[in-house]
Amino acid sequence: MPTGSPDALVRLFSRYLKEQGLPLTHQREAVASVLFSSEAHLSADDIEGELRTRQERIGKATIYRTLDLLVKSNLVVEHDFGEGFKRYEHRLSPRPVNQHLICQGCGRVEEFEMPEIPAVEARIARESGFKPHRHRVEIHGLCTACQADGLALSQDGIVCPIEVA
Repeated sequence: MPTGSPDALVRLFSRYLKEQGLPLTHQREAVASVLFSSEAHLSADDIEGELRTRQERIGKATIYRTLDLLVKSNLVVEHDFGEGFKRYEHRLSPRPVNQHLICQGCGRVEEFEMPEIPAVEARIARESGFKPHRHRVEIHGLCTACQADGLALSQDGIVCPIEVA
């Protein structure tokens, strides 16, 4: 669960909007609430679907504009996992993980922890004088479910076990 309740995170977003001279509209609040209530990496389509289940009718353009504001507020991070669309996650998780396993078969994104990263960053800083600000580790491949379904990866991409005539 996020650090703080989704409502508290929406209040942080509201404060950011106020500082920018923008109102917290019902639509912005609804989009932010969906995002802050999830630990997943949500696409705009995922958010739109969740809003629909909450009986909210909010257009895709409003969702995208709100996502842009959430990213600018630094409360949400935008990911491009090479799927042709972006995914979003809030940054106020108790585990700010930046390591992802990305299945090229089903598109599932799973976080994993690599506790060696801070030591690697410290060593690089010490040896090179470089000051790391953030990092991202992405490992692309196939999840166990896609492998069990017979999918395989080649240099050219995914090979499906079902032959198409």
